[in-house]
Amino acid sequence: MSVIDASLLRSAAAAAAGHQRHPGATLYLVATPIGNRADITLRALHLLQRADCVACEDTRVTAQLLAHYGVAPKPLLAVHAHNENEAAERVCQRLAAGDAVAFVSDAGTPGVSDPGARLVAAAVAAGFAVVPIPGPSSALAALSVAGDVGDAAGGAFVFQGFLPAKGAERQAALQAACGDARTQILFEAPHRVRGLLQDLAAAAPQRRLTVARELTKQFEAVATLAAADAPAWLAADAHRERGEFVLVLHAAPPAPAAAGDALPAAAEHCLAVLQRELPLKQAVVLAAEISGAPRKALYQRALQRRGEGRDIAAED
Repeated sequence: MSVIDASLLRSAAAAAAGHQRHPGATLYLVATPIGNRADITLRALHLLQRADCVACEDTRVTAQLLAHYGVAPKPLLAVHAHNENEAAERVCQRLAAGDAVAFVSDAGTPGVSDPGARLVAAAVAAGFAVVPIPGPSSALAALSVAGDVGDAAGGAFVFQGFLPAKGAERQAALQAACGDARTQILFEAPHRVRGLLQDLAAAAPQRRLTVARELTKQFEAVATLAAADAPAWLAADAHRERGEFVLVLHAAPPAPAAAGDALPAAAEHCLAVLQRELPLKQAVVLAAEISGAPRKALYQRALQRRGEGRDIAAED
């Protein structure tokens, strides 16, 4: 980026965000790009320009980031996983002096599988305001392209981040994730991704899996397939093991209803009519109120109907 481009960008940031108050004595959690530097927000740039100092995971990485956008050099305070508790005291001293402190991790949203949570807790405990400046997040980026339509747990998802590196603790965490019907979001390093895909294939072969690699970067790749097929997909191309990974283990498919759980014909018909006109959850609630049938059984039947692509018009 040229100096002229950087100047224009800074002006645009000031014009877009300058009208909003960003007081001192405040800790700002600023999300930064996860790979593609074009993903910076104008508000993030504005905060980085006006901050009195920048707390950061790696001062070298952040110095390069600020230079890229033409932001004037700032005092940089290292706050990383190994010194976060002690560094939080220095940040709080800055806040007590009235400074506006921006905190950034090396990439993405601070405090999400990165340092930041302890710093935030210390600032809040000391009575200072903490303001999020939202932006890039690899977890949400992967979730958005997963196309996970599973409603086994009401659309909820669990952010697992990195599982423990090895041993019984890793296996226990893996089994817990695979045993949870909700969508699971996991991070993994390239040298462990093969093992993780093999474990997921063994523990949850029937579930869909989205593998997102190098999101927003030049060689990003996203593939969605059955977990059972993931190891073979990875092995088919040596390049697929390179980069940083976000894995989305889709919600578990609903278990088929037992014979004894069959809905009465009137409840089935009521659900079908409502499901044609209303969102799934609203149709289930109303069908339960009208028919008196168990909401859980209606919900499972509604999921089956949606998966089957059934329409009441075809049944009339």
